[in-house]
Amino acid sequence: MIPKALPLQEKNILPQSLFLLLFLFIPHIAQSQNNAISKYGGQLVLASTSDPKSFNDILAKETSSTMVTEQIFEGLTRTNVFTLKVEPHLAQSWEISPDGREWIFHLRQDVVWSDGVSFSADDVVFTFNDLIYNSDIPSSARDIFSIEGQNFTVSKIDDYTVKFTLPVKFAPFLRGMSQAILPQHKLKKAVAEGKFNFTWGIDTDPKEIIGTGPYQLAQYRPGERLVFRRNPRYWKKSTEGEQLPYIEKIIYLIVQNADTALLKFMDGELDYYGLRGIDYPLLKPLEQKANFTVYETGPAFGSNFIAFNQNTGVNPKTQKSFVHSQKLKWFTNVNFRRAVAHAIDKNKIIDILMNGLGYPQDSSMSPSAGFFYNPNVAKYDYDLKKAKAILTQSGFVDHNGDGILEDQDGNSVEFNLYTNSGANERMQIAAIIRHDLQRLGMRVNYLPLEFNSLVGKLTATYDWDAIILGLTGGVEPHFGKNVWSSDGQLHMWFPQQKIPATSWEKQIDEIFNQGVQELNEDKRKKLYDEFQVIVSQQLPLIYTVLDSSIFAVRNKFGNLKPSSYGGAFHNLEEVYLQSQYR
Repeated sequence: MIPKALPLQEKNILPQSLFLLLFLFIPHIAQSQNNAISKYGGQLVLASTSDPKSFNDILAKETSSTMVTEQIFEGLTRTNVFTLKVEPHLAQSWEISPDGREWIFHLRQDVVWSDGVSFSADDVVFTFNDLIYNSDIPSSARDIFSIEGQNFTVSKIDDYTVKFTLPVKFAPFLRGMSQAILPQHKLKKAVAEGKFNFTWGIDTDPKEIIGTGPYQLAQYRPGERLVFRRNPRYWKKSTEGEQLPYIEKIIYLIVQNADTALLKFMDGELDYYGLRGIDYPLLKPLEQKANFTVYETGPAFGSNFIAFNQNTGVNPKTQKSFVHSQKLKWFTNVNFRRAVAHAIDKNKIIDILMNGLGYPQDSSMSPSAGFFYNPNVAKYDYDLKKAKAILTQSGFVDHNGDGILEDQDGNSVEFNLYTNSGANERMQIAAIIRHDLQRLGMRVNYLPLEFNSLVGKLTATYDWDAIILGLTGGVEPHFGKNVWSSDGQLHMWFPQQKIPATSWEKQIDEIFNQGVQELNEDKRKKLYDEFQVIVSQQLPLIYTVLDSSIFAVRNKFGNLKPSSYGGAFHNLEEVYLQSQYR
């Protein structure tokens, strides 16, 4: 799972997340295929409220970066967004041993990197052995592809055959093979020289970033735009044998916030807009007149939550605690967190901010996850009296009558609350929660930050008190292991753990280690149901509301097949602009 920047099309499966016209005529397409040729060209214009932090898929932990890398890189498999079944991708077939521990993948032999070099087994072995399993590289994928500290053994059989040997059975293995594969010939030297962590940063010449995906990064202007061009060497073809992709250019405009994106969509500058609930009554009546369609696909897969910093570590540079010791006592007190949970008016947030188009979230998984979603978790009704009583029982009382609670040591309860400044809805959620926490007697200093700066605090400096943020979601619980494992890369409330700090975190570690090895789906569900109950009781992340997945798309695209899981452009390589719009 990865932190969300802008909910455009959050199809991310693994860790875990937002032009000049040029026609390329493919030589092997016969001139008689006028209908096929007529599909090529044009551009798709999207928006992001944040610049990317990196163009390196292995290092990317936020959707502002993965919205770039998902256009460029691909995995051995992918998930069908309608059936949710795993399908071949860079691998055309596979075999599995009777004990479920040995997998042999037969790679496609018609794939080349965008620089013309052949894709091979060497790239797969390199991605896992030299990148994901490299302890010097901070990869969230390593959390996913290890079981009780044991890695997979990945070896080359021949140029187009790779063998994975697993230490134990690994239930979501095939779905996990959607992990992006990176080119050995471009990155091997950087790894050998210990420079990989600084490779393919946002200052990289786009021509240096090589992938097998349908698009290549062509231009990046910070604070302005990202431009992708069609990869003329892309391997995939349509069912009619046409070279894909069809659309020549993809442009992401980097905008200040969602309100700016809305205005640009209404002005016709954007082809897509992810609606907030408050936008629905404005845009829905304009569908026919403005020639776009609003799609509603159910609860979003992602989340919005508030978390408190429980990091007991010490900054090695300053030798000071990341969190003041007194605040740490509050944040590690589960009753403090439960009181906060009772102070979140989810219905008000949904009614006022989402125009009724949202869902209260209590579980760590979305109802859209289907089979593995557990609705029977601990729930916290909005009740300030109950919250106040819990705080009083825990020693938080306004002793001097100034309206601010003091703890048992006489310290006033005051902390900083951060969220990302580009997400207006999340900022408003923060304002509502802050208001009710202040009614409880807490002094909350609200500090919105630019998204990448916020992610830096969360994953690098650890200098924060409380944060409102979101994560992408999915249908497979194990792919949240980088968040829930006590030593996970995104174990955000205590990111420096090497061993569980609490008994319940140890229990979650055990559940994830058991669940990934259990091949019986019903038994797996019981384990992950238990995990969701523990999270709801211990509240390391205090959930707020789920957005409805609603988006507007201009009526100028062919082959558009929106879905709840994949969003509007999950099949982007197959989408084309109708002739009158090119």
